[in-house]
Amino acid sequence: MYQYYFEKLTVWQDAKDLVVMTYKLTQKFPKQEMYGLTSQLQRAAVSVTANISEGSSRSTSKDQANFSTMAYASLMEVLNLIIIALELEYIDADEYVVFRQQIDMVANKINALRKKQKDS
Repeated sequence: MYQYYFEKLTVWQDAKDLVVMTYKLTQKFPKQEMYGLTSQLQRAAVSVTANISEGSSRSTSKDQANFSTMAYASLMEVLNLIIIALELEYIDADEYVVFRQQIDMVANKINALRKKQKDS
């Protein structure tokens, strides 16, 4: 089976892992959050991978960098929502730390990708 360029990017693979983590984590959120925090967190996490993949198909490095910027912005939205989930006690401190480490790793890789795109 053919593998598209974005599928080979470790930043996309790590962001995809974050999406899976997000869906598993939000399964234990209160049911009244299904259309609130749960949905918003899931959509923001998916947006990170969507922007990385869409940007990889763009023909100019400027367009690619723009999508990397949007991916980073969505990642910061994920972080914001995870902090709120922690303060609402939907997740515990240990879950937050694991999640935060994944976010930090993806953030660093998005920034490196964006720098490479801007320098091209």
